[in-house]
Amino acid sequence: MRSPLAASCACSYRQNMAVNGTLVSAESHSRVVIEQASWRDLNILRRLEQACFPKDAWPLWDLIGVLTLPNVVRLKAVIEGSMVGFIAADVRPSEHIAWIATIGVFPEHQSKGTGRALLLACEAQLVVPTIRLSVRASNLAAIQLYLSEGYRKIDVWYGYYQDGEDGLVMEKQR
Repeated sequence: MRSPLAASCACSYRQNMAVNGTLVSAESHSRVVIEQASWRDLNILRRLEQACFPKDAWPLWDLIGVLTLPNVVRLKAVIEGSMVGFIAADVRPSEHIAWIATIGVFPEHQSKGTGRALLLACEAQLVVPTIRLSVRASNLAAIQLYLSEGYRKIDVWYGYYQDGEDGLVMEKQR
């Protein structure tokens, strides 16, 4: 089961070009804007969780928590006024670490660089030297993204997900 301290991603990615501070997908030429998320995004975040994580979507209280608790970086990707992706990181300054708790992009917006844009924007707001996340062992697209952004596998959580799939723990040192 995913928890607020472990990340999973149903996304795959391509490179983006920066244009006037807005990320433009090289594949679709859609403008992706990264903004702060808030409790007002709860309903769309629930739909995103179901679309990206049908086996282990977070329950309502976890979603409320990730949108309201302190020490959480929460960002959304927006295209033409609609949220298409989300990322959240639990920052633990006293431990010098942050956990990316979740990252997801609606399936129809995947493979266009939105997940990478969310990841990079989130990392830019993290003030700690170590970033960790977990990802389903079968999510090869997400694993490739994380490797390409400097993460390395440091552990395996056997049977971590609700359906028994292993979670890979990945870490980036900055």
